[in-house]
Amino acid sequence: MALLGIAFSINNQLKGYTYTIMIFCSATIALYFPSPFISYKGYALSQLITPLIQFIMFGMGTAMSVKDFIQIGKNPKGVFIGLACQLTLMPLSGWAIANFSGLPLEIAAGIILVGCSPSGVASNVISYLAKANLALSITITALSTLLAPFATPFLMKWLAGSMIEIDVAVMMWSIVKMVIIPIGAGLLVNHLFRNKIAFLQKVMPTLSMAVVAIVIVLITASGRDNLLDIGFILLGLVLLHNIAGYLLGYSASKTLGLDERDSRTIALEVGLQNGGMAGALAKEMGKLATLGLAPAVFSIIMNISGSILASYWHKNEPK
Repeated sequence: MALLGIAFSINNQLKGYTYTIMIFCSATIALYFPSPFISYKGYALSQLITPLIQFIMFGMGTAMSVKDFIQIGKNPKGVFIGLACQLTLMPLSGWAIANFSGLPLEIAAGIILVGCSPSGVASNVISYLAKANLALSITITALSTLLAPFATPFLMKWLAGSMIEIDVAVMMWSIVKMVIIPIGAGLLVNHLFRNKIAFLQKVMPTLSMAVVAIVIVLITASGRDNLLDIGFILLGLVLLHNIAGYLLGYSASKTLGLDERDSRTIALEVGLQNGGMAGALAKEMGKLATLGLAPAVFSIIMNISGSILASYWHKNEPK
């Protein structure tokens, strides 16, 4: 599968699917050979998840500047609708799916955790491949990520508080140190060394994708036994959640008067969540093998479905 991914990367028509193949390959490796990814000489490798997510967020920060936020003024309607959909549609659909899933409570709560997380870097990559509104995609991702320390804990307390104990203050601090501080550091580096980090800005998207693959390996290895027990059920529910995000985001945008290109962008922003951050939060709560399962599966599923959707939209450009 790794060789297949490399072959895809050198084929112009299949290049857009390389990341999808590599993510699928990562999860497969973790399912077949979990032991090397659980601990090394007594050190729990799951401890690496938080710094790896911080690395991704730092990379996002180095690619951002104050100019990115000027997009809010250029397209406030699209940004407002995108954020509103992001903060309502995925959390509520996740709650509905989790409550009717019949899964153990901590595993079901992971579906809600995915829904309460912001959109991630994958949504920007897939928006680019789909020829959607990349500027709008980046702006919504940035703002939803910056709102995450407040939105995610309170949404989780409201929607999943009956399933799992949620300490709002602890979760807020976890997101601040995992997301806000690294993004702030990246913004500062970009501001101070703007002309000297062009190489870093070029390689960071690829490095971020590789790091996401590593995070998926670590989460999948930790929760392997639970995943094998309920894998097909969870996979189906996560796929339903993912597709619901696309459909609800697209429909809401169209209903509220956005054009085709912006509607596609918001569909991707709503359907593609930051599964890596959700998995890291599960680890911070000490429930990686249960709460972290849905984020790991979602990260795999969304990259497959997102690539397929991007390929379809790439061939059918909005008028």
